[in-house]
Amino acid sequence: MLLPRRWFFICAFIAFVIFAFHHVSDLRNWYAPLNIPSHSSDPYAKPSTPKPVPDDGRFHWSKIPERYPVTSLIPLPSGQPEDIPKIQHSFSAENSEAKAVRIERLEAIKESFVHSWTGYKQYAWLKDEVSPVSHGSRNIFGGWAATLVDTLDTLWIMGLEEEFEMAVEASMAIDFTTTDEATLNIFETTIRYLGGFLSAYDLSGGKYSGLLDKAIELGEFLYLAFDTPNRMPVTRWGWENAAKGMPQEAGEWVLVAEIGSLCLEFTRLSQLSKDPKYFDAIQRITDAFEKAQLSTKLPGMWPVVINAKELSFSEDNTFSIGAMADSLYEYLPKQHMLLGGLIPQYRNLYESTIGVVKKNVFYKPMTKDNNDILLSGNARINALNNMELEPQGQHLACFAGGMVGMASKIFDRPEELPIARQLLDGCLWAYDSMASGIMPETFHTVPCPDPDFCVWDEKQWYSGVLSRMKAMDPATTLTNDELIAQSIEEQSLQPGFTDIPDRRYILRPEAIESIFILYRITGDTSLLDAAWKMFQSIQKHTQTDIANAAIDDVTKPEPTKSDRMESFWMAETLKYFYLIFSEPDVINLDEYVL
Repeated sequence: MLLPRRWFFICAFIAFVIFAFHHVSDLRNWYAPLNIPSHSSDPYAKPSTPKPVPDDGRFHWSKIPERYPVTSLIPLPSGQPEDIPKIQHSFSAENSEAKAVRIERLEAIKESFVHSWTGYKQYAWLKDEVSPVSHGSRNIFGGWAATLVDTLDTLWIMGLEEEFEMAVEASMAIDFTTTDEATLNIFETTIRYLGGFLSAYDLSGGKYSGLLDKAIELGEFLYLAFDTPNRMPVTRWGWENAAKGMPQEAGEWVLVAEIGSLCLEFTRLSQLSKDPKYFDAIQRITDAFEKAQLSTKLPGMWPVVINAKELSFSEDNTFSIGAMADSLYEYLPKQHMLLGGLIPQYRNLYESTIGVVKKNVFYKPMTKDNNDILLSGNARINALNNMELEPQGQHLACFAGGMVGMASKIFDRPEELPIARQLLDGCLWAYDSMASGIMPETFHTVPCPDPDFCVWDEKQWYSGVLSRMKAMDPATTLTNDELIAQSIEEQSLQPGFTDIPDRRYILRPEAIESIFILYRITGDTSLLDAAWKMFQSIQKHTQTDIANAAIDDVTKPEPTKSDRMESFWMAETLKYFYLIFSEPDVINLDEYVL
C-alpha cells in the first residue's frame, strides 16, 4: 500500500484512525463451553447439517447469490479435544467474615447494574444506547438494540431471569434486513450482536432456540461482507450495495483488530449451526495472517493497518497490542481453547508473537516509588529500519495482563505469569495516580533505560515532559523550565507521567477484566480489594440519576460527565466486577471460553 500524499487523503486517514481508536473496543466477552469439537460433548448441538432456508415469504440474506463463492470449505476441526491445562486456582472455603464482605460487594455491583438497566429500559428500550445525562437515546451500531443484545449474558449471570426473558422476547423482533446506517462496522456488529446472541444461548443451555436463530440470521447477513475476490471481508461495509449484488473488495486501509478479531464468534456459530462456512470465512483470514507473521517490518507481530485487498502487511510501521490491534492478539489463546487444541495454529501464532511483544512493546516505566510494573506501549520502525518505542499507556491495553496470564497456564509458560501481574499492576498504578482514582484512556511516561535497575530520577521525568511538549509545540517561546512547569500544572501531571492526551474514562472493562482473570488464576485476595477500590471510584464519578456515564477528565477530583454509556458498561465492565465477587465456580475458566 502506497500512502496517498495529497493533503485531502492524509487528513481523511487521520480522521479515520481517530474514529477507529475511539470505536474499536476489545473483546465483547461471551461464553462457549470448552471441549466442544467432539459433537457428542455438545449437549445442545443442532442436527449435523445446516437448516435449509425456509420458503416463508420473508427476505433471507442467504438467498442473495455470491459473486465469488467458495468451492471448497475449510472444515471445522473434529475429534476428541486435547486436555487443556488447568487455569483456575483451587480455592479453599472462605470464612464467614470474608463471605459477608464478598456478598455485600456483590449486591452493590448488582444494584449498580439494575440501576443502569432500568435507565436503559425506561429511556432507550430497543435503541443502541441510553444517553445517561440527557435521558435520551442514540443509535450508532445499526439501531438493532446493541445494549440489549450485548447485555443478555450479564442478565443471566446475575440471576435476573425475568428481565432476561423479556429482553430475549424483545430481541426476536429485531430486523436484520435493514438499518439506517449506510456503512456497518463488521467487527462491532459481530462482537455486540453476534457475540451477544451466542453467549446468551450458550449460558442458558440452549433453552431459548430463538437466540441461535437470530445469530444465524445475523451470520447470514455478515457473511455477505466476505464476498470479495480474495474472500477477505469488507470491514467498513456498504451493505446496501452488497444487497443489490454489486461487486465489492476488501479495503486497502484496514485495522488488524477489525479483520483479525472475528474468529471466536464465527467459529462458535459454525459449531452450533453445523454450517462450516462461518469457520471457513475466518480461517482464511487466520491463514493469511499466519503466512505474513514472520515477514512484517517487526517479524512476529502484525502492523496496526494492513492492505486487505492485496493481503499486504508491509506498508505500515506501527505495531501495538493496544487500540486498533488489541483483540487480534487476545483471541489467539481463546480460539485455541474453543477449538479444543485440535489444531496447533493458534498456539503457534501466539508463541511466535509473545516474545516479540515482550522485547519491543512491554516496557517498565519510571515511577516515583520505583514500582515493579510494566505497561504496553507502541513500537515503530523508523526510516533506518530501527525499532523505536513510544512509551504510551492505554486503558485498552490493560487486557494484556489477563491474556498473558491465561496463556501462561494453557500453553505451559509459567515464567510469564509474573509478567501478567506486572502488566496488571501497571494499570493499577495508573488508576491510583489519578485524582479521580480512574485511569485515563491514554498517557505517556518515561521508560526505564535499564528495566533491571530503574531508580526514580526527577530530572529524567522533567526531560520527558519537555520532550513531549516540544513535540506538540515546537515553536513555543517559553523557556524549558517554564514549559515543564506549565505542562505539569495544566495537565495535573503526577510524577512519572509526561502527558495525558486523552483524559477520558468511557466505562471500559479491560482493567477489571485482567483483575478478574488473575484472581481466578492465582487466588490472590488482594485483587479483591483492588477490584472493590476500582468499582467505588468508578461508581462515585460516573453514576447519574438514570444510569452511568463516561467522564471527560480523570485528573480532576470531580470530573464532568459526558452523555455516553456504551453497551460494554453492562455487557462487560459490571459483569467482571460481579464475577470477581461471585463464587469461583460461576463461569469457571476451566469450563468456559470467556
